[in-house]
Amino acid sequence: MTNTAHDDGFVVFDHVQKSYDGQTLVVKDLNLSIGRGEFLTMLGPSGSGKTTCLMMLAGFETATHGQILLDGTNINDVPPHKRGIGMVFQNYALFPHMTVGENLAFPLEVRGLSKAERDDRIRRALDMVQMGAFASRRPAQLSGGQQQRIALARALVFDPKLVLMDEPLGALDKQLREHMQFEIKALHERLGVTVVYVTHDQGEALTMSDRVAVFNDGRIQQLAAPETLYEAPENSFVAGFIGENNSLNGTIADLSGDRATVRLANGETIEATAVNVHEVGQPTTVSIRPERIEFKDAMMPDGAHTLEARVMDVVYMGDILRTRLMIGGEYDFVMKCRNTLGQTRLTPGDTIRVGWHPQDARALDPV
Repeated sequence: MTNTAHDDGFVVFDHVQKSYDGQTLVVKDLNLSIGRGEFLTMLGPSGSGKTTCLMMLAGFETATHGQILLDGTNINDVPPHKRGIGMVFQNYALFPHMTVGENLAFPLEVRGLSKAERDDRIRRALDMVQMGAFASRRPAQLSGGQQQRIALARALVFDPKLVLMDEPLGALDKQLREHMQFEIKALHERLGVTVVYVTHDQGEALTMSDRVAVFNDGRIQQLAAPETLYEAPENSFVAGFIGENNSLNGTIADLSGDRATVRLANGETIEATAVNVHEVGQPTTVSIRPERIEFKDAMMPDGAHTLEARVMDVVYMGDILRTRLMIGGEYDFVMKCRNTLGQTRLTPGDTIRVGWHPQDARALDPV
């Protein structure tokens, strides 16, 4: 497990724990440093501890142990409204009886800004999210996407040091959600504000983040840039949670540096990068991404290992052909091929040989 610190600790979780009943820890000794201006996503399944961490940072929950620092100041005992943090929620949390302009004015009034300054900031914030013409409307007169833009503008209108986003796009349809991902990322890059974002959607995390903290069972399983999480997962949980992944179970037959020879259940051996294995005879799960697998001799990478496979089914998905194979004793082994002109079409029952480069296989902890 990697609990990597960032060079600039603008937000710091220092040995933070959280228990609701005094016995079970939902957050277990969290050490995390977030840089000024960074877009960091807390990603994980329900119950993994990610939202609890966000709520402690916002001030809506208190840490059972440890401290949380914001720009060098311990904020454990600072009430939420005095932390200078903007919040964006999945349900928008807009006041239905107020107009858009009045919703944005509220956090400014609380901070005692003059009407002239409030009006200027509201105009700039609405223009920022392309909603300048909607100041006089009420939330019920807006679509879901428009309401989320207003919620984002309200979080930014008072120039916060930090913006927290809790599943902000969860209520939107797929197309709008993907569009808003790019809008939020572009806005972050333009403003340079620090963003801590919570989601269970791994595609969303990969698209938007500078770094991603993958949570499970109250701990960070890996903290890294999106490309590193996908290309170099450190354990089987991360490999299976980030993107689609194939798993082959076996035992370590030989270890040489960072290279492992793995004996599969059917007796065949393959080479893999040794990540979470340390001794011969140890059980392991080998992780291989579906798009790294090839079945044509002409396309096979140099040094590829090949195994016999039986085609179970082929699913047409437009841009790709998703083929499920039986290989090495495993029934749910997936190969993805681009749907190109002249692509060889496989049919269920075909016997083929498939291969991949050894560096694309990672020997991890057993599932």
